[in-house]
Order: sequence, then structure tokens, then C-alpha cells
Amino acid sequence: MFEKHSDWEIGGPAITAVKQQLREWLAEDIGSGDITTMATVPAGHRSRGIIHAKQAGIVAGLPLVRLVFEVVDEHLNLNLQAYDGDRVERGTVLAIVEGSTHSILTGERLALNLLQRLSGIATKTYEYVSAAQGGTAKIVDTRKTTPGHRTLEKYAVRIGGGYNHRFGLYDAVMIKDNHIKAAGSITAAVQGAKSRIPHTMMIEVEAETLAQAEEAVHAGAHIIMFDNMSTEAMTTAAKAIRALAPHIVLEASGGIVPERVAEIARCGVDVISVGGLTHSFLALDISLDLNEVKKGDHL
Repeated sequence: MFEKHSDWEIGGPAITAVKQQLREWLAEDIGSGDITTMATVPAGHRSRGIIHAKQAGIVAGLPLVRLVFEVVDEHLNLNLQAYDGDRVERGTVLAIVEGSTHSILTGERLALNLLQRLSGIATKTYEYVSAAQGGTAKIVDTRKTTPGHRTLEKYAVRIGGGYNHRFGLYDAVMIKDNHIKAAGSITAAVQGAKSRIPHTMMIEVEAETLAQAEEAVHAGAHIIMFDNMSTEAMTTAAKAIRALAPHIVLEASGGIVPERVAEIARCGVDVISVGGLTHSFLALDISLDLNEVKKGDHL
């Protein structure tokens, strides 16, 4: 249920899957044409664009930058100077794109938007992963992603050193407070799920108290999420639940800020899920600066 893998090498399945999305996003930006560039830049003008970091962080999304410029103009030449997962400093050159100035300027904004956002997520994830190093818990994301960008944002979490929680409503059962209210009880909800899903699928139950967690264990849950509990309460609950079910997976969630991560990672949970990785990150400051290609220069 908690996965960490990377399928974003050039030509990989995830890259192929987003090609149509990139075309749609480019069409959204370009519309009937880049009127500023067409009005101000000669048609045959050629440039070299330098993409560089303006602040330190973890870079993610460079394969997308390559793909954006390929979709805009297959004759553009892009050379990556860094790799996804690299920790870069202010001023680090990430990529160099060369060719038609019209094409570079047309793809610039989408390429930077994606690179800045994914690098921001990777950087925030790295902050949480670093804070958790004193314990044994993994940092995982949630479904609190930008609509249409889940695959990209969960990729960025992995690049930052985190793990992925379920990708959607279809790949694991997570019984939350509203499900419990509708079913009548935790026991009824878990039993209902067990009677309707494949035996290979995991069942997770959200618990706000030790009593709820114990009920979930007795009902047959595989994962218990301690939701919005204090560190002291989670420590007590983790010990009690381990005594009942030594191999059950315990997750901490709700109100997880970097300052709390170290103590939570040592309280006995296996997983710390953080919605803020994908809904409250700051985009990394990255820029593209043009250098005009003069006569005699080679692209």
C-alpha cells in the first residue's frame, strides 16, 4: 500500500502517459499563438536558454522539461545538467535548451511551471524525510493532490525520498469517520468491507482514540491510522495495539508539521502521512534566461 518506485526514465510508461496532458496544457497557454513572441522576435531568431535554480532544493521534473520542449519543437536541443533527486544550490544550471527562440519562449512557462512545482514538492518531502531520520517511520503522501496532477505530484514525493499512499479510491480500503457513521460502527464497516473486497486488499481504519483502534484491530483491520492524536496518545496507543497485533501497520496523520516529525517517528508508528507535501508546498524558484546565438556559434 505504501510504495516507492520510479518509472520516469526517459521513454518510461509514466512519461508516455502524460504526453497528451502536456499537449493540452500547451494548448491552454498558447491558444491561437504566442502573440508577444511573434510580434517582437524575428522568425529565424535562435537562442540558448539556461535553466537555473534561484534557490537551494531538490530538483524534480527534468524529464518533463525535456518532453515539453520536444512537443513544442522536435528540433530543439536540450541538455540536462542535473538529475531528478539532485540537491542543488542557488545558481546551479539544471538544463540548457538551444534552437528556435520562438519555440523556447513558447514552451518556457509550462516547462518552468512543472519543474518549479514538482521541485517544491520534492524539497518539502526531503525536509520531512530528514526530520524523521531519527526514527523508523516512513513519510508518505495522501490524495490531497492537484486535480489532474496526481501522478506527477506523487512522483515528486518519491524523488524527495518519500513514499506513496494509495493512488485513489480504487486500490485500498480506507475507512474514515464518515464511513463509520454511515455503516453504524467500526466493526460493521470493517466486516462489510471484508465481505465485499478481494482477500488480498488491505483495510485501513481511521481512529481518533485507543478504543476505536482496539475495535478496528478486533474487527480485522490491517492498518490503523491514528488521526489528530497527540504524540503522547499515539505512543500509548501504539504500545497497546502492538500487544494485540504485533504485525499491524500503524500510521500517524493529521496536523503533522516538521517540528513534530522527529518525536512522532519515535513513538512507535510505521508511517507518517502528510497532506501538506502536495497541498501546502512552495514552488522552487527556477528561471530560464536567454542568450542569443550569434553568428559562428554552434547549437
